[in-house]
Amino acid sequence: MGIQPENSQETDVSSDNRCTVSPESRFDCARDRVLSQRECEERGCCYAPLPNSAGPPWCFYPDLYPGYKMGPFAPTQRGQAATLTRATPSYLPKDIPTLRLEVTEETAGCLHLTLKDPSSQRYEVQLPAGVPQSETDSQDVLYTTEYQSDPFGFIVQRKSNGRVIMNTTVAPLLFADQYLQLSTTLASSLVSGLGEHYTSLHLDLNWTSLTLWNRDVAPHADANLYGSHPFYIVQEEDGMAYGVFLLNSNAIEVMLQPTPALTWVSTGGILDLYIFLGPDPQSVIRQYLQIIGYPMMPPYWSLGFHLCRWGYTTTKTTRQVAQRMHNANFPMDVQWNDLDYADKRRVFTFDPWRFGDLPEMVEEFHKRGMKYILILDPGISTTSPPGTYPPFDDGLKRDVFIKNATGHILVGKVWPGLTAFPDFTNPETRRWWEDCIRDFHSKVPVDGLWIDMNEPASFIQGSVEGCPDSDLESPPYTPRVVGGQLNSGTLCMSAQQRLSTHYDLHNMYGLTEAYATHSALVKVRRKRPFVLSRSSYPGIGRFSGVWTGDVRSDWEQLRYSIPAVLQFSLFGVPLVGADICGFGGNTTEELCVRWMQLGAFYPFMRNHNDRENAPQEPYVFGKKAQAAMRSALNLRYSLLPFLYTLFHRAHTTADTVVRPLFMEFPTDPNCHTIDRQFMWGSSLLISPVLEQGAVELAAYLPRGTWYSLNNGQPFYSKGQYLLLPAPLDTINVHVREGHIIPQQEPALTTTASRRNPFFLTVALTAGGWAWGDFFLDDGDSLDTFEMGNYCYIIFTAGQSQVVSDPLRLNGALDGLVLGGLQVFGVPSPPLYVLANGEKVKDFTYRSDTKVLKVSSLALPMSKVFTVQWAL
Repeated sequence: MGIQPENSQETDVSSDNRCTVSPESRFDCARDRVLSQRECEERGCCYAPLPNSAGPPWCFYPDLYPGYKMGPFAPTQRGQAATLTRATPSYLPKDIPTLRLEVTEETAGCLHLTLKDPSSQRYEVQLPAGVPQSETDSQDVLYTTEYQSDPFGFIVQRKSNGRVIMNTTVAPLLFADQYLQLSTTLASSLVSGLGEHYTSLHLDLNWTSLTLWNRDVAPHADANLYGSHPFYIVQEEDGMAYGVFLLNSNAIEVMLQPTPALTWVSTGGILDLYIFLGPDPQSVIRQYLQIIGYPMMPPYWSLGFHLCRWGYTTTKTTRQVAQRMHNANFPMDVQWNDLDYADKRRVFTFDPWRFGDLPEMVEEFHKRGMKYILILDPGISTTSPPGTYPPFDDGLKRDVFIKNATGHILVGKVWPGLTAFPDFTNPETRRWWEDCIRDFHSKVPVDGLWIDMNEPASFIQGSVEGCPDSDLESPPYTPRVVGGQLNSGTLCMSAQQRLSTHYDLHNMYGLTEAYATHSALVKVRRKRPFVLSRSSYPGIGRFSGVWTGDVRSDWEQLRYSIPAVLQFSLFGVPLVGADICGFGGNTTEELCVRWMQLGAFYPFMRNHNDRENAPQEPYVFGKKAQAAMRSALNLRYSLLPFLYTLFHRAHTTADTVVRPLFMEFPTDPNCHTIDRQFMWGSSLLISPVLEQGAVELAAYLPRGTWYSLNNGQPFYSKGQYLLLPAPLDTINVHVREGHIIPQQEPALTTTASRRNPFFLTVALTAGGWAWGDFFLDDGDSLDTFEMGNYCYIIFTAGQSQVVSDPLRLNGALDGLVLGGLQVFGVPSPPLYVLANGEKVKDFTYRSDTKVLKVSSLALPMSKVFTVQWAL
């Protein structure tokens, strides 16, 4: 494929036929700064203005723009390598003239390419080890790779159909010290990922750009938010999909264009690319998680309802909140406190007056079967008198804090005032953090930790002393970021950490803190940890859940919470949710009801509110609103055995918990961009109301039979939108034919509900079949699956009976019974019903909805059972 460009004698490149490129296929040659026509042409680029200033670039690369030239491949231990050289420097400062390309076929579905500087060690992201994979036989790989030697580029095709997945020959590879650029075509315009941004699930390719740079800023459009996930998934037109991951933690900007194509620009590190060939969307996510790690198994109680507010100013107020929830019969597992608890807002302390009996309050919650979580910010106050605040005194002695460029502790400003920031890339810091947590936990036995402000956020730019004037603080190119500079609202880029500069490590601060916090909780509590982080980076799902930050109480933010939650699902963070009823601004009763209904189907369900706003605890609303919220909470609690089983699958096989419709129905073009509905696993379809005043809803039901979970009413869909009634007390949930959902009678806490009778919802296919499974352990111990300490049951329906098959038992189900079941799609009234061969008195059948309900059973869950109906 080596194509040599002709040496053009013309100085005016723009009149060259290599410039006849359609506007949507132009790749910007002036991305690093604005260029005049003369400057553009001096770069050897084409200049052709267009009537509209927005959209395609005026200065763009001609065909075969000179770049690196590739030498021959030589075998390496894990693949092959080649040297790339540049005859003439590019237009970038500190250009790197020689690169080493390494190519590894990681697995049949995963290709790994790295480009680095062979002459000097640059910063490279080291993720904790992923999931070990077996060696690949190159006959089985799903891709073919071709290389263009001059100018260097590569083309990856899907072996089965020849479709081009990546083509980087469309624009030059650039590699300078602080500017790395790689462009590629996309196989379709259906792209998702590249979080965290306030966007729909399906990204807009109309000359847009997305910046990945972790920032403490309330979610809004066109802004870099709290997390960075340099991974995208593309849906191909025929239901196949592929993904691409750039393992790089520097500030990144991704330009999207309607070609369809995209351009990665990173401000440092190396180009470390993984390409996942699927071939279906779920396989792409699994291949991605094999690199970054499978998600942790959450404790069972953490799937209950959480309640929080900034402004529960005393233990008395906090106790009253939990009591009022209980008195109003709202299920709730976890009471939270924001920074109100802390003495002078310093972490690892509690206020002796307002929270003097915090330890006793936590013990009271525990006696009632509840849990307790409080906020833990990374900033450590530096202004307490020496010897009075151990976290800082001890941290100083142990040298755990991030330093500035001159080697002194960098001081920023957060809630307690002047603060130092722990460097979690240092093993000693992790030991100190564990000691701080152990010491605090010995006084206040918290059940989990909420790590906020960990972008890291600071209320002053860089540090109290400012930042040095350097290429790190003001790089040759700064991606579009909130505040205009990389050090806005955070630390100096030249700040020194154990592994590298903050310039390289900023986006990983939350991940390194989550890892340290998770490890500390494992050692201190010896139970399954619960960590909730605001900042995120690939791999954080192994240690933590995430919430979507300071969302506003309005209908638009309610709607955008669905794509936000779905994106984190694609990023390997299944435990995710938005602040229910909104954090900023005042909610309304109707908005809060609809948000509680939607929030009942966030994997992580927490209502959280800011200090100055109207209260939004469920018990403050009118009777009707409270009834609607209670019903949503009870529905969620009844589904927890199913949700917990989905989390088990996520943890062991990298399945998604909440998933976009396109993952389940990749060949249905109507599902490509749906992000106002979503699935739980492959069985439940959730269609929430997202508009003010709506009492009905157009919901898309993919082809097949769907049953209303509420009453079993069947819908036979050809793949169409249906208008569904949705009064204020209703959220529409449909069960897919062929699935069995394990459920349990709800209670006010999971401590109580876990002892209640189970029931099954069986959704038959036209042929009368269905299948489901159920995983249960003690809900709190470490590594139960890995140690075989759990129960696993398969349920099968067919030939007018439901049979349970306990494949593994450990005592977790002892004494627990199946209290009943409902079977959807039973064609005619049964003559009688048998449970384990004995006639059952309590059963009903409705011929309008074709639902059989069997109640008053008491069949031991730990033994095989059979329920039959005679037609």
